[in-house]
Amino acid sequence: MMSLSMAAPTSGIFRGNLNLTKSSFHGVRIAQMSPPLRLPSSSSSCSTKVVMMAKREEELKEIRAKTTEELNEEIVDLKGELFMLRLQRSVRNEFKSSEFRRMRKRIARMLTVKREREVEEGINKRLSRKLDRKWKKSIVPRPPPSLKKLQEEEAAEEAKESA
Repeated sequence: MMSLSMAAPTSGIFRGNLNLTKSSFHGVRIAQMSPPLRLPSSSSSCSTKVVMMAKREEELKEIRAKTTEELNEEIVDLKGELFMLRLQRSVRNEFKSSEFRRMRKRIARMLTVKREREVEEGINKRLSRKLDRKWKKSIVPRPPPSLKKLQEEEAAEEAKESA
């Protein structure tokens, strides 16, 4: 086994702020130097995190203001939109790939608020899953809002052409 004095060089560079620590591999690991001080820049990531947090909080307030039925309707609509995005991707149409993450996160937030309300009512996990299965069976398939809008636009174009 090496001694501490043999493993660590004793030149002027390594004598300063570094701490030598033992680790499980029976050698000596040199700890990292403290990171250099960074000057604040105009496009710091910290400010964007604050903005994102504010938007998320605002969105949560908006979601919490809705009734459970409205939440269920919007969840169904968003899942339909997500399905349409998947279809666009498979057909290789143009779409915004960032929409996948945004929609999934919005759905997750809505489901979280829905579960929070169930917890407040005293509904346990098992009963919640049972109610969720029942709710999913009761959903009537319908086209998502974006598809409805496309169908309306196509119908309007056909009406103009025929008139």
